[in-house]
Amino acid sequence: MMIFRLFIDRDKPEEVTATVHARTPLVDEIERLVLQDDVSDQIPGYIEDDILMLNVAQVEYFVVENEKTYAQYSDRKRYLVRKRLYELEKELPGNFERISKSALANWKAITRFKVQLSGAVDAVFKSGYVECISRRCFAELKRRYGL
Repeated sequence: MMIFRLFIDRDKPEEVTATVHARTPLVDEIERLVLQDDVSDQIPGYIEDDILMLNVAQVEYFVVENEKTYAQYSDRKRYLVRKRLYELEKELPGNFERISKSALANWKAITRFKVQLSGAVDAVFKSGYVECISRRCFAELKRRYGL
């Protein structure tokens, strides 16, 4: 059974304390939300001369190509994002996981994993796009999520 307590005291500094039995993806997400200084569900995306506010929940993955970061959106369009992956990794919600040195994936946008004959594992997204998961990242995901 879980107990939730909230104390509001404007005279004390804000503090969040959690007592848990083990570290879980939920605990990781709570920690990330608490430590985030700018929680936003939108990010600016650039395509040609337009700037659009992209809903983070509809971004399937972020990838770096030719030293530029792109967001692959659910509408199958790719938008330039003016942030580095490590910056995005700190700001994005916990459902975004690193799947390779050059990609962050929205865990909720992955429909399945495809194992290649070589032993490599691909993530297949809702849009149909396929991105290779590095062996190191897959080992971590496997440990964390019990794949």
